[in-house]
Amino acid sequence: MAQQASAGKAAPKRKPRLMKQANMNRVLYALTPVLLVAIYFYGWRVLAMTAVACMAAGITEFITSRRRGSPVSTAAFVTGALLALSLPPMTPYWIAAIGAAVGILFGKEVFGGFGRNFANPAILGRAFIYVCFPPDMTTTFVPAFEGFPAGFVHWSFMDLAELPGRLSAQGLSMADAMSQATPMWLQKNLGVGYDLWNSFLGNIGGLFHAEEQTRILAGSSVGEGSVPVLLAAGAYLIYTGTANWRLTVGMLAGVVAGGFAFNHIAGGTIGGPLFHLLNGATAYVAVFMITDPVSAPKKRPAQWIYAVLAGVLVVLLRWRSPFVDGTSFAILTVNLAGPLLDMGSEAMAARGKAKEGASQGAAS
Repeated sequence: MAQQASAGKAAPKRKPRLMKQANMNRVLYALTPVLLVAIYFYGWRVLAMTAVACMAAGITEFITSRRRGSPVSTAAFVTGALLALSLPPMTPYWIAAIGAAVGILFGKEVFGGFGRNFANPAILGRAFIYVCFPPDMTTTFVPAFEGFPAGFVHWSFMDLAELPGRLSAQGLSMADAMSQATPMWLQKNLGVGYDLWNSFLGNIGGLFHAEEQTRILAGSSVGEGSVPVLLAAGAYLIYTGTANWRLTVGMLAGVVAGGFAFNHIAGGTIGGPLFHLLNGATAYVAVFMITDPVSAPKKRPAQWIYAVLAGVLVVLLRWRSPFVDGTSFAILTVNLAGPLLDMGSEAMAARGKAKEGASQGAAS
């Protein structure tokens, strides 16, 4: 009888090692064309850097979640991919790994895991390595490859034997191709704008003259390259209900407002709205970073304020701070303000209901 009873008991179910999340899978699908375009512009090293960051994020979450008895979430690999695609093309692999690990550990796991993070883990990890390793995060940009097959047949730009014809000039060598001179740097430090059409497409690279020297203009962080691809990814995420359109639209509106206002105050020296929309990480952050559903406010009025404030802060930080881009710190700032904005929105709604109830009572 005892044997029959034990035989009748169902075997205990093994807990899954990976928590599959449909929304996070859709973010990975949306990131796939962004990754392919990044490889086209900067070579296969981008894929290796993304793999390293995803592995570091996954291993960190496995170690910490195992102690809680929880599976690793798909969101860990989203964090790794988002971080890697926000980095300069020649960022050392070990820095990408540290950024992913810090983002997972201090951006999510210390608060109890997925769904409890106060900030976007990828943004937190990027901000950490930006502050800790500034030379590697500000001087490892290279020009984008151009003309098919471009980066699909190269590991990285720095593996070329010599400079391409469009970048060759007397006194320049391959060592001069890796620098901090991006379109954002050019505008901030020299007050010189870059061709907006090429910024829109992501085809960034060329020569410019400064301080009686000819220098090479480098491209952007790897995932920021093609605005059309980023907008298509954003449309997919919004259509599938993965991203909140108010956050994306609100941030872009904030960048436009900040571009108009601050460029006017600065006497036209920091670039107008189109420059700030098409250069730097604006489109990438508006599609993938500010739309993080956990760290964003839940109330609609708070979402609009949160997103517009982020866009305005992006332009303000580009103008008045030492940071050339400023998107990471703008998002972190509004992440901290998110709960307060939700509380304020709830208080305003409660006050409105109280006034409505009082007026109805007086009328009756």
